[in-house]
Amino acid sequence: MAEYKLIMPKMGESIAEATIISWLKNEGDAIEIDEAVLEIATDKVDSEVPSMEAGILSKKLFNEGDVVKVGEAVAIIDMEGNAPSDTPAVIEESPEPVAEVEKIIEVAKEAVSAPVLTNGSSNRFYSPLVMNIARTEGLSMTELEKINGSGKDQRVTKRDVLAYLKNRGAEIQITTKVEEEIAPSHTPTQAKTTTPPISISSGDEVIEMDRMRKLIADHMVMSKHTSPHVTSFVEADVTNLVNWRNKVKTEFKSREGENITFTPLFVEAIVKAIKDFPMINISLDGDKIIKKKNINIGMAAALPSGNLIVPVIKNADFMNLTGLAKTVNDLANRARQNQLKPDEIQDGTYTVTNVGTFGNVLGTPIINQPQVAIMAMGAIRKMPAVLETDEGDVIAIRHKMYLSHSYDHRVVDGALGGMFVKRVAEYLEAWDINREI
Repeated sequence: MAEYKLIMPKMGESIAEATIISWLKNEGDAIEIDEAVLEIATDKVDSEVPSMEAGILSKKLFNEGDVVKVGEAVAIIDMEGNAPSDTPAVIEESPEPVAEVEKIIEVAKEAVSAPVLTNGSSNRFYSPLVMNIARTEGLSMTELEKINGSGKDQRVTKRDVLAYLKNRGAEIQITTKVEEEIAPSHTPTQAKTTTPPISISSGDEVIEMDRMRKLIADHMVMSKHTSPHVTSFVEADVTNLVNWRNKVKTEFKSREGENITFTPLFVEAIVKAIKDFPMINISLDGDKIIKKKNINIGMAAALPSGNLIVPVIKNADFMNLTGLAKTVNDLANRARQNQLKPDEIQDGTYTVTNVGTFGNVLGTPIINQPQVAIMAMGAIRKMPAVLETDEGDVIAIRHKMYLSHSYDHRVVDGALGGMFVKRVAEYLEAWDINREI
């Protein structure tokens, strides 16, 4: 009996495991080639796992909610179409990343043979990989339990441990210095980290956060803790841009088969400004500034569920306006259909969010770490404005909008942050009404 082993696929360079959200097929169900069998979730995006072979789902190897490593089998498919049997069968090995599997086996061996950490008292689960890192770095179980986990159910991941170890030495030095400076007669005050209790009244509805909302909440809090946020505002007269789009949108739709929105126009202006001020396109690693070569623009997109995702336009500086428009539409559409790949929401270097879509005049966006800046584009409104003419000043109706630029004040000062958003506004205001597309 020929059987096919469905493998947890590799979904990006930084993705080592995924959580099974739901099974789309039950044992005994028929499966076609390329038909989705289960839904999985990473800390980046949700996606479906299709089968490369047709047959009958013979056995599920994991349950919903289980965390599975990349390269590990998740299900057995009977390629001859037989129903599930209680008789053990020999499974044909399908091609899989050998090096990845050998690494997993080696980690498991080390976890079994190494001494067990027994200093803790909680029932928290730690993977063999996390435990192996803890033993190697000399982390006690008590110390391990203090690490905030970013995985499912606050599970500690490899990334969490490595991030903790990176700052561990600095934290020890700071603690030691503070303890030395405190007089013996003084007792340190315990910082309050718990939230105040919430009273629930009759008729109140308690809604459990979904997985994505929890990730967004943690990411936003982390960003505010990481970066001292400053926001600069500029008002832009975008009358020429609006009139130009109104003039070309019908022709563009007829020729390209899709709409041209304001987002690609904003992205083009931001890319031009980044070329003028490349120190906006950076990340901060400790006391080292990483100046990014690529200009990868993230665009915040609202999902039907109410959650938020940020697909990334890679190498946006190499695209013309038509290419930007097509890429923006493609990413936005697939984001709403939950069809983005993990690599398509990674490696952004600057983010733009169009709050004007919801009728908001302006906003104070939170930086998308590890970036150092983000811009919010407000609603375009008709406003009375004073114009200078050869015959004197006049009041005219103009299309205006606010640009809100939030930036990390550790590395971006007010001068750079303010000049950057002003330059974006200047590019939008100077839009060529006769531009061809």
